[in-house]
Amino acid sequence: MSAKTVLPAVAMTAVSMVLTLAVVMMWLGTSVPWPVALVVGLGIDGGWLTTLAYERRLAAQGDHNPAVTGVGWFFGLVATGVLVAHALTTEESAGAWLAVAWLPVAAKALWLVHGLWERTALTPGALDAIRGIQQEARDEAAVARARLRAEAVTEETRLTAVTGAGARVARVQAKTARTLSRAWSTLETTRQGEDTGRALTSVTSRVTPGVTPRWELPVWGPTEPVPVLETAPALTDEALDTLVDQIRHSETPALSYREMAARFRAAGHSASEVRLRAAWKRVA
Repeated sequence: MSAKTVLPAVAMTAVSMVLTLAVVMMWLGTSVPWPVALVVGLGIDGGWLTTLAYERRLAAQGDHNPAVTGVGWFFGLVATGVLVAHALTTEESAGAWLAVAWLPVAAKALWLVHGLWERTALTPGALDAIRGIQQEARDEAAVARARLRAEAVTEETRLTAVTGAGARVARVQAKTARTLSRAWSTLETTRQGEDTGRALTSVTSRVTPGVTPRWELPVWGPTEPVPVLETAPALTDEALDTLVDQIRHSETPALSYREMAARFRAAGHSASEVRLRAAWKRVA
């Protein structure tokens, strides 16, 4: 991984040094002896290479010296200035020389990038651990999202079922209420009718001759609870007849069977419905 950053820096440094030496030889070779121009070119490249080597040594030790870095950038700027000056004083191919004048500065920038990469580089083991942690976090997030979606779908299904069941119950209750309302309305109309008692009397007069019972149909409304009966000794038929007759004639006109039975049980007496009705028929 280090080769991806160091090889471009090495290549551009080599090209920059060759260009700097060549430009110095061509530019100064016409005015000074070529050995002098060679020394000047090698001095620029040597100073640049020396400061670069010292910077790399300090970087390998985890250290940094701003003075050495400044000197390195100075030699890079000098090389760039030589290339720019040569391009400006050259009548032929000035644009081409200006196009390559930035290479020394670019080489220094690449070495700076390589140094930053080295200071932030991690070992393969650390990179594998980071990738594992990231993958685990992605897995947990995916599982949590799937769980939330499943719970949301389940809750939606449950609410839909509960809502449907509630709607069905409400429809059944409404239908039952309408049916009961119609039934009790019919019953109330029949109870308050003028011919209801006459019709019922004509039906029962042949069963109980000489008796005109009081017919009362059920009334829509609250009911009164029947008191709890205490255990009492069984009555004989004669005693039962006597009690029924007394209760029946306790008021004028005579009480109906329903009123008599209510008072009979309210007084604490005990008798089955069959015996009580038989006694009523005998005394009536």
